[in-house]
Amino acid sequence: MFVQLHEEIFERVKQTASESNIKTYLVGGYVRDIILNRPSKDIDFMLIGDGIVFANKLAEKYNPKPEVVVFKNFGTAMVKINELDVEFVGARKESYNSNSRNPIVKPGTFKDDLSRRDFTINALAISMNAESFGEITDLFGGIKDIDKGIIKTPLDPIITFNDDPLRMMRAVRFASQLGFEIENKTFEGIVNCAERITIVSMERVSDEFNKILLSPKPSVGLKLMFDTGMLKYILPELENLKGVDTIDGISHKDNFYHTLQVIDNVCKASNDLWLRWSALLHDIAKPLTKKFVKGEGWTFHGHEDKGARMVKNIFKKMRLPLNEKMKFVEKMVKMHLRPIVIAQDNVTDSAVRRLMFDAGEDIDSLLLLCKADITTKNEYKQKQFEKNLNVVEQKVIDLEQRDRIRNWQPPIDGNEIMKIFGISAGREVGILKNSLKDAILDGLIKNDYREALDFLKTKSKEIGL
Repeated sequence: MFVQLHEEIFERVKQTASESNIKTYLVGGYVRDIILNRPSKDIDFMLIGDGIVFANKLAEKYNPKPEVVVFKNFGTAMVKINELDVEFVGARKESYNSNSRNPIVKPGTFKDDLSRRDFTINALAISMNAESFGEITDLFGGIKDIDKGIIKTPLDPIITFNDDPLRMMRAVRFASQLGFEIENKTFEGIVNCAERITIVSMERVSDEFNKILLSPKPSVGLKLMFDTGMLKYILPELENLKGVDTIDGISHKDNFYHTLQVIDNVCKASNDLWLRWSALLHDIAKPLTKKFVKGEGWTFHGHEDKGARMVKNIFKKMRLPLNEKMKFVEKMVKMHLRPIVIAQDNVTDSAVRRLMFDAGEDIDSLLLLCKADITTKNEYKQKQFEKNLNVVEQKVIDLEQRDRIRNWQPPIDGNEIMKIFGISAGREVGILKNSLKDAILDGLIKNDYREALDFLKTKSKEIGL
């Protein structure tokens, strides 16, 4: 039953348990993943005793001795062994006050500890004690629920979710990751407690949300977030995409379900979390730009620009990194219509060069997002969109080989322009730089130093230098 790779760890834990005379159990997600035959990065042990003392004794069995990281507030210690996070904690029970973001932790019994677990599938324990080594304790039918693919709380779900509201998101996350269903009473418990998710720190919420986005089919989790009522407290901008308006018999598509389909499409081709965030937010401003125009129908003009401007506030609110990852998402949202717009016209080298220049090293991600954005049910339209985008994609490949536009740097920069023409920083330098860029992107000259220099000499005369 034990994963052979970690057999040495289990043997040393068993030895430490015997030497210390401490009842010790392998618990939590690792046990679940053994049964599901899934890889697991973390190993958790629950002890009827002091987890910090136990962790230090175990660490002494290794040479060199690994670092023991202690979390005194929770009576927990973590040891890094062979790139695994191995955690030790004394049996406990915990609860939250009505407005608290942090649990009140108290010592508990073996049953208390398993009872406080979020779901039956995570409330299994395997003995690490010599006399019963390898025996499974299953107080709440967790193995049966794993077999049935059911997510269910060990106690009344209202108690479980009041104790730690983040467990509601974990239920959704496991449903999305494992392809399990949330049992009816547990689902109703989430609906009844949904507002309570607001007392949990946004860092913890975002961590779970990202795990949902990284699941094989995020639409499962995102739809559950909506159906349980949690989404409006976490990302109302996404929930606002839901619904269809009709005027004069003309309706627009439901942009919420369209977004779910786009993110699932992206996931078939990429594991990049930030590209998945780009798919999630690509139409986020459509409710704010929606307009019905007689003779034209529903329009969402400028939603890509407005949406890109919304990204920073969403990232701030969700405690996501305000760095190059956010800028990548902003770029993807802002540019997600560009390839398809180019594809609808006669695809010129100039238009594709400018697309490549603006997208830079992210051009492949942009094209992937654009392909994922094709969700029309009209088979003819879908094939035509895909054919047009394939033309753009091939042009990107051809132009990159010929003109080296991706991550393009001008063959002559502003500093060199000042030296060549003996001028200081100012309007003339900007005119020459932009003219050179336009000339290369429009294909008037090659991306080559000699041609760039000849062009600048001619242009300098035109502006009176």
